[in-house]
Amino acid sequence: MKISTMKKFIIPIIILAFIIPLLAACQQTKMGTLLVTANGEDFIRQGFRSKDGWSLSFEQVLISLTNINAYQTDPPYVAEADSRLTIKEKVSLKESYLVDLAAGDENAEPISIDSVSAHVGHYNAVSWEMVKALEGALQGSSLQLVGWAEKDGQSIPFTISIAEEYRIFAGEYVGDVRKGFVNQGEEGEVELTLHFDHLFGDFNLALDAEPNSQAIGFAPFAALAVNGEISITAEMLKQKFTADDYQRLIEILPGLAHVGEGHAIAEVIGD
Repeated sequence: MKISTMKKFIIPIIILAFIIPLLAACQQTKMGTLLVTANGEDFIRQGFRSKDGWSLSFEQVLISLTNINAYQTDPPYVAEADSRLTIKEKVSLKESYLVDLAAGDENAEPISIDSVSAHVGHYNAVSWEMVKALEGALQGSSLQLVGWAEKDGQSIPFTISIAEEYRIFAGEYVGDVRKGFVNQGEEGEVELTLHFDHLFGDFNLALDAEPNSQAIGFAPFAALAVNGEISITAEMLKQKFTADDYQRLIEILPGLAHVGEGHAIAEVIGD
């Protein structure tokens, strides 16, 4: 074969060697947007009755969030099984956020936290941290519930502050629709959900049913009312709750975190 003929074959091969990886890279960099939301559900938006009969309504529920991440995992991450988080793609929100879960009316959508550019695919796992705020209305606390409690003609305003900090891991959102799908040029959504019936219980359920069998109810908080008002700091909870009630509270708090109805696991930060 003549050298000139060989060059005719070699040059296209060289070009293809550059084009094929380039095409593959273009496919890998298809992008969309991922929106992260937080949801206190109808329990917070519309209020509810605790397992011990207190009617609770919420003016503000502040939570301090940071280090929020969403993942594409394969195999899917299962929090209940404490399976390994095998990450194929990851996106992160770089800021810290103070979110009011009670914002909006009783029919409000989940609260938008932030959005981030994301590779296409299914974000089927999330993690986040609930931490003490360093400044502002929630300084020194990670969670604060403000509202009214009513029972037997009593109407008591309450402010309850929590200081515990957790690192939370969860798998795919579980609900009426699947979430976490990002298509090219479109927006997907993942949701961080908090179930406050796990804390106070639900009057509509039997006392021995979940979550009532573990929930603390509202009576231990009501017992700390002073001059017709409940204003409880995290330190007061340690000092004035009974040892049993405080231990139960500490055991309940990690279980507030969900993804829709999907379960999560929580690690105490600092342990």
